Amino acid sequence: MFTIDLTVKNTAFPISIERKTAEDAEEVYLLIVKAMQTGNPNIVELKSEGKIEKKVAVRTSEISGVQLTQKEGSAAGSGRPPGFFAVAAE
Repeated sequence: MFTIDLTVKNTAFPISIERKTAEDAEEVYLLIVKAMQTGNPNIVELKSEGKIEKKVAVRTSEISGVQLTQKEGSAAGSGRPPGFFAVAAE
């Protein structure tokens, strides 16, 4: 299972959706990145394929980050904490 997390401005918790295949997850990730770059479409509608079916609509101007991860179990078991991390650009 693959998880796509969206960080939304002025929101404490990310919005998460799940995809069953790597190809589907990559497609959604690229859709969101393109929408963030261009501002089109104005609203992105996403549907989760995880244990719980859910739909979410987000204004692209409010998305500040997107992350794609493969879910292999608990975050504690992977040795990495969940969420984003900063990378210094030179």
